[in-house]
Amino acid sequence: MLYIVGLGLGDESDITVRGLEAVRSCSKIYMEAYTSLLSLGLDPAALANLEKLYGKEITVADREMVEERVDQVLLEAADADVAFLVVGDPFGATTHTDLVVRAKKTGVQVKVIHNASVMNAIGVCGLQLYRYGETISIPFFTEVWRPDSFYEKIQNNCRLGLHTLCLLDIRVKEPTWESLARGKKVYEPPRFMTVNTAISQLLEVEEARGGSAYGRDTMCIGVARLGSDDQKIVAGPMEKLLDVDFGPPLHCLIIAGETHPLEEEMLEFYKIK
Repeated sequence: MLYIVGLGLGDESDITVRGLEAVRSCSKIYMEAYTSLLSLGLDPAALANLEKLYGKEITVADREMVEERVDQVLLEAADADVAFLVVGDPFGATTHTDLVVRAKKTGVQVKVIHNASVMNAIGVCGLQLYRYGETISIPFFTEVWRPDSFYEKIQNNCRLGLHTLCLLDIRVKEPTWESLARGKKVYEPPRFMTVNTAISQLLEVEEARGGSAYGRDTMCIGVARLGSDDQKIVAGPMEKLLDVDFGPPLHCLIIAGETHPLEEEMLEFYKIK
């Protein structure tokens, strides 16, 4: 059996009782560590906290392993119970859907244990979940790569009066372009996009596109460390959020659409005074 277990958003204690029972019953535990991270990060001490609570040794599965060597996990799950731990909910990223498909095609049984994810926990900011449109991802811009395909999705949400949840780039164990060209991988330091960087890039795209999907005065909500004890939520015009220090990762951003009076009442608690 392959158990795909959601860990929630905060720390090691956010796992569900059902998830914990599954983990403790498994002979091998993997933890996916590139589509998202727990608020406690993946330093050795933090990983030790997970292993202490779960009572199992955990193998960190980086991007290379998940995308290139996942057959190893499936081979193990064909003969024993294996747990694959995912921050948030197991289906918060397409990577994990692909894992389920590959497991089923090879005859490995799969059991999914759900948990909270950014997709539902974001309701804490006060904007109602059913009033969100399509979620977008914002990648880091580089000197030669400045993708803006997300712009039309924001524009469509705006036309419908819907809110847009923006998931911000996480780069963990990413090889540099130079090393790929030389055939020997050298990895970039980990990087996590901030709300400030996301807004700067969004404003650059709006200036280039000129479609009035949003602007400097558009109401936005910046969220940091969602689900943790020190989560930070600040609402205000896009331009004013540029000056807010949101602190350590992970960050996400919401571009507000048309707001209901109850939503506006909730947002008042988070607005820049």
